[in-house]
Amino acid sequence: MGPDVEHATEKPADPIELRVYRGTDGSFMLYEDENDGYNYEKGMYATIPIRWSDAKQVMTIGDRQGTYPGMLGTGTFRIVWVSEGQGTGVSLTAHPDKTVEYSGGEIRVAG
Repeated sequence: MGPDVEHATEKPADPIELRVYRGTDGSFMLYEDENDGYNYEKGMYATIPIRWSDAKQVMTIGDRQGTYPGMLGTGTFRIVWVSEGQGTGVSLTAHPDKTVEYSGGEIRVAG
């Protein structure tokens, strides 16, 4: 989840809230681009692999691949382990469980 915006280029998608539903492993690829135009068709975009290992209770935010004009050099991930009353609803969570700064290299966050 990201900040509320009226249109795609209003402000950067930072911070990003990642909600983890414990109980099994999970993964996805976070995709980012300029938010307007067709430069993504020319390979101007970035992806970040994100994995949750339930057995290890570790989230891995992997190495960013790719680049595009206007890309943020660093960003903030607010991590929320969903539980009763925490990480529910459509609004950003007031008090995330962890907050990490990300600059494109792999980081691991213990749950």
